[in-house]
Amino acid sequence: MATVQPADQQFFARLAELNEKFAARLPSTLEQLAGLSQQLGSAGEPAFDIAPAAGELQAMLHTLAGSAATFGFRGLGHHARLLEQRLRVLRAFDVVGATEWQAWRAELDEYICAARRDPKSLS
Repeated sequence: MATVQPADQQFFARLAELNEKFAARLPSTLEQLAGLSQQLGSAGEPAFDIAPAAGELQAMLHTLAGSAATFGFRGLGHHARLLEQRLRVLRAFDVVGATEWQAWRAELDEYICAARRDPKSLS
């Protein structure tokens, strides 16, 4: 059995510290996502080329997707990646159908609610 070296102990201690910081910042991150979602407007309204909130939202989802799994929130990150990819597709079109937009916004809202309840339970 391999022994744990001091450098390994420092690494794991630092990783645990970063995990705690990620978890502590998560409620604020979720609030930001909710706020950006509200800025986008109602179904079918946003002109993505003039909606900086859409770009900010996409960037936040991208960052969350990339970091969540590292800090033990695999499902949270996976779902953020799916939302980010769908938003990227929606932003690629000049006109988005109201039903597609409503479906994406509903999924984002569900994601935020589920993450607020128990961010580690997302799959």
